[in-house]
Amino acid sequence: MINTHIQPTAQISASAKLAPDVEVGHYSIIGPEVTIGSGTQVGEHCVITGKTSLGKNCRIFTGAVIGSIPQDLKYKGEETKLVIGDNNIIREYVTINLGTSASGKTLIGNNNLIMAYAHIAHDCVIGNHVVIANVGTLAGHIEIEDRAILGGLAAVHQFVRIGTLSIVGGCSKVNQDIPPYSLCDGNPVKVRSLNRVGLERSGITKATKTNLKHAFTILFHSGLSFPHAIKKVQEELPASPEITHLINFIQNSQRGVCR
Repeated sequence: MINTHIQPTAQISASAKLAPDVEVGHYSIIGPEVTIGSGTQVGEHCVITGKTSLGKNCRIFTGAVIGSIPQDLKYKGEETKLVIGDNNIIREYVTINLGTSASGKTLIGNNNLIMAYAHIAHDCVIGNHVVIANVGTLAGHIEIEDRAILGGLAAVHQFVRIGTLSIVGGCSKVNQDIPPYSLCDGNPVKVRSLNRVGLERSGITKATKTNLKHAFTILFHSGLSFPHAIKKVQEELPASPEITHLINFIQNSQRGVCR
């Protein structure tokens, strides 16, 4: 029986595992170790290769290359994988690489929007509800927490973390960690303000927003070192999950947090 969801010019390995309702456009290539979940649509001229798992109800647009080997000279062909969750939109000509032996995998969560020409390198970990705008570029080992937004043409240095509900402005050079709940921009990137709009849209209470604003003033605009600023925040502000996450994020930074 002919599968009407797959165009006749597509090349799909007999070993690939596709749910019965997966759609594949003209001239796309699906490799032997690929798994694709129900409801996912693959556009024209896409390449999905490597040990790649795509979840349910994803949309892959024209020319995307997903699961190619890392652009890392240390990579020697070891078996690694790429795991992509459900409900992701991956736009035109996006490239996403497999992991390396450092972690063994590249991970992308659910409900993310990855816009045209973006690049996600090896061993990155992307959370949920993340937006990476056009030509956003991630080096290896980058972690992006839930509901963060990376602006167009922004470039992120390897091992950097981008905190939850933060926004990085377009064309920014991101060479240090981006704190949660922040609005950052520049070359090199700097903290500009609290992401008030993002907090409001996410349902954060007014009291928590007020406390976060006070915490940002102490942490990023008081001139205190981070250890002294954190102590002051803990003494002056009531504990909350958001304040705790912000403090822990700063304390656990390996590359340093932008100021």
